[in-house]
Amino acid sequence: MGNSYGFIEISGVVAAMDALDIMCKTAEVELATWERKLGGRLVTLVVKGEVAAVTQAVETACNQAIKKPVSHGVIANPHPEIVRLVNKSASRFKKAEEK
Repeated sequence: MGNSYGFIEISGVVAAMDALDIMCKTAEVELATWERKLGGRLVTLVVKGEVAAVTQAVETACNQAIKKPVSHGVIANPHPEIVRLVNKSASRFKKAEEK
């Protein structure tokens, strides 16, 4: 899949799942990883794909999600350190699936 990341930070797990559903249905993106902070009161979703698809997915989720995102952004052609951080976050889920 493409070389771009889209980020949405939103309040609440339910709102995050709604935003993720919107993003995945809107464009050809897939979940790269997610982070939950403050006991799930703040959730960051990271999707990956082609730049145009990621941009469309993030914009649509920002406009249609059940809650307005706290923050959002798109990184085209991310620096290797960004890729490393996303992969490190995603590795938590790979370890859990192997158990």
